[in-house]
Amino acid sequence: MNGIEATTSTKEEWLESRTKLLAKEKELTRMKDEIAKMRRELPLVEVEDYIFEAKDGPKKLSELFGANSQLIVQHFMFGPEWEEGCPSCSFWADGFDPMIIHVNHRDASFVACSRAPVEKLETFKKRMGWKFEWVSALNNSFNYDFNVYFPKESETDDPPIYNYKPMTGKYEELPGISTFYLDKDTGKVYHQYSSYARGLDILNSGYQLLDLLPKGRDEKHLHFGMEWVRRHDQYDVLKPVVSN
Repeated sequence: MNGIEATTSTKEEWLESRTKLLAKEKELTRMKDEIAKMRRELPLVEVEDYIFEAKDGPKKLSELFGANSQLIVQHFMFGPEWEEGCPSCSFWADGFDPMIIHVNHRDASFVACSRAPVEKLETFKKRMGWKFEWVSALNNSFNYDFNVYFPKESETDDPPIYNYKPMTGKYEELPGISTFYLDKDTGKVYHQYSSYARGLDILNSGYQLLDLLPKGRDEKHLHFGMEWVRRHDQYDVLKPVVSN
């Protein structure tokens, strides 16, 4: 069959293969539970109370928690000179809004953070139809400190660090997600976790759905994996993206 790796079989053969896969899926589920426990047990590191530019004026990191003690921050690629946010980050962001009300009811808040000025963030957010809070780190070192911003002019010749190892390519912006904890008694903010690169896959509901299908993500023959991704208002619904 064109474009898929599967073969045809009888129902009995399918059930045998599916049962073997189910055992692997259960093994993966148990491993994910173990990893989630290890993630929760990571030591907390106190961080400064960064000041961001928000729609309604300056906001401290501690204020982004609202009434909650936990905070999720999406490091969204959107440089100060850019006119649009990154299409890949936009692909991820399309899935966040509906989940925020649920996350709020587990003592957690969500924001996106970029280096573009807040006026550009608000304009793009309105265009995309998103409702989540989006703050600018243009005037602080937040994205640099969390290894998602790499200035063109560096004080050292050492390669920058991304995803906990030296970076080989040259990029100024890269994606990530970070989580924080606020001690309500002391007002101190602590960094708990950050993830980058393929570690972000689990946060993309579109990819999770595609992974269930016979063709999967269907990216093998593209020039690079996410070549097909567009901002959701830029797709031609009659012309899927394929590589020449």
